Amino acid sequence: MPYHFYAMMSRMKYINRWGLMNNTKNENISEHSQQVAIIAHCLVLIHNKRFGGHLDAERAAVLAIFHDSTEIITGDMPTPIKYFNPQINEAYKKIENVAADKLISMLPEDFKEDFEEIIKANGEQDKELKKYVKAADKFSALIKCIEELRMGNDEFIKAKDTIEASLKNMNLPEAEVFEKEFLPSFSLALDEQE
Repeated sequence: MPYHFYAMMSRMKYINRWGLMNNTKNENISEHSQQVAIIAHCLVLIHNKRFGGHLDAERAAVLAIFHDSTEIITGDMPTPIKYFNPQINEAYKKIENVAADKLISMLPEDFKEDFEEIIKANGEQDKELKKYVKAADKFSALIKCIEELRMGNDEFIKAKDTIEASLKNMNLPEAEVFEKEFLPSFSLALDEQE
């Protein structure tokens, strides 16, 4: 019997983000998830190496890879709509949960428990890591804004301000380190990154 889960995962490349925005370059959830995984891994390394933590950076990267996988079924809901009011947000969470269950049903029985924890990130070991994945998700969005602004697309000015404020409100020292040590390079041309 064929299982469709991994074929469905490959469809992440067809779901574009920032649907309400004028983009100079489209970004799909596959590209986004890969970037979130890299940044989440970095944030947990910062936590472990600079703040004496003992979290699993590789696990954070795996959670990040799948953090938007339900959007294969739901599509990417623009943030202003998703958070327009509590009723829409709550309804969307229920829809995401149904989509997660659908994806998990596409796996062999012996994989389902593993992916239930990964896709829903409900496992005890993942609760602490979720905040780093969330911060990485915000940094990925901020980097998108920086890239669009570098291309002269001022449509992303407000989004950039909102995301920066959201990151600051997280009060995550690891995010402050990433912002100071790694984020400035995203504003530079390739030749300036030597």
